[in-house]
Amino acid sequence: MTASAASGAQAPDDLTQVGYVSGAYGIAGAIRVTPFSTDADALLNVKTWWLDKSADKSAPQSVTVRTAKMHGGDVVATLVGMSDRNLAEALKGAAVHVARSEFPELGEDEYYWSDLIGLDAVNLQGEALGKVTDMMSNGAQSILRIEPVADPASTDKAPERLVPYVDQFVKTVDLKAKQITLDWGLDF
Repeated sequence: MTASAASGAQAPDDLTQVGYVSGAYGIAGAIRVTPFSTDADALLNVKTWWLDKSADKSAPQSVTVRTAKMHGGDVVATLVGMSDRNLAEALKGAAVHVARSEFPELGEDEYYWSDLIGLDAVNLQGEALGKVTDMMSNGAQSILRIEPVADPASTDKAPERLVPYVDQFVKTVDLKAKQITLDWGLDF
């Protein structure tokens, strides 16, 4: 992959994809990474990334980040051992992973998107709304994408719920119980 890829290094079990290489930047081998988060803290602060360009995503290789900075909405990074634009361009499309254990610590009541995905969503009445399957941003705030609980009495598939991640609707997040409580009705 690159001259700095660790041969035979075992990828951590807690890898989380935080973006993808969208191309080369400049002529000196820098890469442009499109992050999945607007603040890109993990990309900017963690010095070991795991890149994966394989179709089955089974063989990520570690790279050491020399520099990383925001440029527009992307992160521009230089990697140890990479000083050629052609090598950088060859990484286009590679998934960029970071070990979750290396993410910068957050303040109280702050969560990474990856922490919220997979949580069971319930409302204040204790009714199951579904499971958080993804997060997205509409520019103003983050949005929870919730796959609804299947209704065994119906053959119709219920539409996903899109719930703004704001204090008005998000009441509690319990990572240990893997549950998020929302002020959101079943009929919304």
